[in-house]
Amino acid sequence: MSLKRFLTPSLVTLFVLSFLYISGLDRVTTSDSGHELNLRKYAEVQSKIIENHVDEIGIEELHKNSIRGFVSNISDTTLSIEGTPLDTVFNDSGFAVSSLRESVTRFERAYLYLENNSSEEENMSARLEDAINEMFRPLDPHSVYIKPETSEQIQDEFSGKFEGVGIQFQVLDDTITVISAISNGPSDQLGIQSGDRIITIDGESSVGFDEQDVVRSLRGPKGTKVTVGILRPGNSQLLDFEITRDEIPLYTLDSSYMLDDKTGYIRVNRFAATTHEEFTEAMSDLRSQDMERLILDLRGNPGGYLEQAVRMTNDFFPRGTKLVATQSRHSRFTSEYRARYNGPYRDIPLIVLVDEGSASGSEIVSGAIQDHDRGLVVGRRTFGKGLVQQQYELPDKSNIRITISRYLTPSGREIQKPFKDGREQYVYEIYSRDRSASGDVSEFIKNIPDSLRYSTTAGREVYGGGGVVPDHIVDKEPSNELFVLMRRNNVGSAFVREYIDRKGTEFREEWLDRFSSYRSDFTWPEAQQENFKERLVDKGMVISDTVTSAHFDDNKLYLTESMYKKQLAIPLGFMKADLARQVWGNEYFYPVLNDEVDDMVNIALTLWPEVQELKAMREEIGGNSW
Repeated sequence: MSLKRFLTPSLVTLFVLSFLYISGLDRVTTSDSGHELNLRKYAEVQSKIIENHVDEIGIEELHKNSIRGFVSNISDTTLSIEGTPLDTVFNDSGFAVSSLRESVTRFERAYLYLENNSSEEENMSARLEDAINEMFRPLDPHSVYIKPETSEQIQDEFSGKFEGVGIQFQVLDDTITVISAISNGPSDQLGIQSGDRIITIDGESSVGFDEQDVVRSLRGPKGTKVTVGILRPGNSQLLDFEITRDEIPLYTLDSSYMLDDKTGYIRVNRFAATTHEEFTEAMSDLRSQDMERLILDLRGNPGGYLEQAVRMTNDFFPRGTKLVATQSRHSRFTSEYRARYNGPYRDIPLIVLVDEGSASGSEIVSGAIQDHDRGLVVGRRTFGKGLVQQQYELPDKSNIRITISRYLTPSGREIQKPFKDGREQYVYEIYSRDRSASGDVSEFIKNIPDSLRYSTTAGREVYGGGGVVPDHIVDKEPSNELFVLMRRNNVGSAFVREYIDRKGTEFREEWLDRFSSYRSDFTWPEAQQENFKERLVDKGMVISDTVTSAHFDDNKLYLTESMYKKQLAIPLGFMKADLARQVWGNEYFYPVLNDEVDDMVNIALTLWPEVQELKAMREEIGGNSW
């Protein structure tokens, strides 16, 4: 046995155990020793999970999973692990790990055995990360390990600017999964959506990529291009998207404007550090235009900062109103949030729009509005993310995000959906729901136990265990394959840009000072529509009388002439909105889109009598008038 093998284990163990004892893992120091740093990191991850996770986690389960992960990607495939510290068959009756100290000691033995016995050079830091990732596997889907480089990217996305393709992603079972496309970014403009799986990047397989591989491949200077091959749930064919990287917009309010002479509209795409400030400015502007009622659009909003969601919610309620609570096995993470001030908009009639992409902070806002009968929640059942995370930095500037509590809406309901079937099934659950939103809700309510049935302030029944069920259900629009083909191949954006190049001066002379008239009166000339059709044919549209239904086959879209005409309105409306964005600016996109394409907004405008009914119900039981 070499001197290194003899001395290193006891010295490293002594260092790590002394660190655990003296610092309680709360203070982080740096060291040039890779051994010390990796062992300290391992110990700190386990300690943070045990001390902070919302559910009690056994140290032995964490340790066994860590060893399984540690050996999963060993470079030396000839190395025998049976009967060694690396052995993952834990059937020895004497095998038991009852303390963090013992777990660290056993892992150190495995660590050093691999380093000293592998015939190939092992990346020990990478093997450690494998061990940490496997430790997180049996936890909830929102408890994760974050590499140092990815941590910087996440901070960029919430507080600064960056250039790239504009997606939030997670690697699930070795596959890049789109969590959401950042609003108005290049991926969003092409129609890339939540749940899409990126299988190839520039023609090469991306299966097996880790987070840093993804960042390296997809981020890049503005104007450069990258092609991704995507598998979309419900579509067996690979869809190719060529994305031109751009500066990613990081504002959180997509749009605020007057829908009519009484109704304001605000669309919030997530909750970041500036959201409440942006919201307050937008509301001030709308009130200066004599807004009397508000539609708050939280569709596709995946959440973000809890505090920002709470502050927005506070604005709609009197001081002292219960807004949300967090519940944990740890008293320090159990709390109740009440309105700290009289909300300046507590008297404004309100409709909140949600869908299956609305999660976390969006569900806090809509859940409180619904539980207090403060306004009408309209749309489709939300995602169902009711867990609260806290982030901890590790010695090498990586981070771990640990679920510390569950949040409860004011009525006491937990809206977190089940995750017992694994992380991938959890993410893709929204695609297994009934295509009909009303059918999904009917099936969901039918299977709700009495323990998950709650009552609002006025006595209406609401439900826990799977997101927020809207008060008024709006079904999804029918499939529009023509729209998919257009966005996937960037036909619409290219068409609009070339139209501006050729007709820009003429267009501006007629419309630039008449945006309101543009919204109501502009239609694409017949010659332009024919040009658009030719572009679609060039990109794979096939008009055929023998087709029974519009469908894709080998990246070509087959449909009849009548199907084409039936589906044409949405692509033309979207391009009209895109034209407004390119001529007047981003804030002019949604006013046109909502006019031309978005049925839910138009439906919501008819529902103010239901909002008044809620107000009457609340006043009848002596609740606060609004």
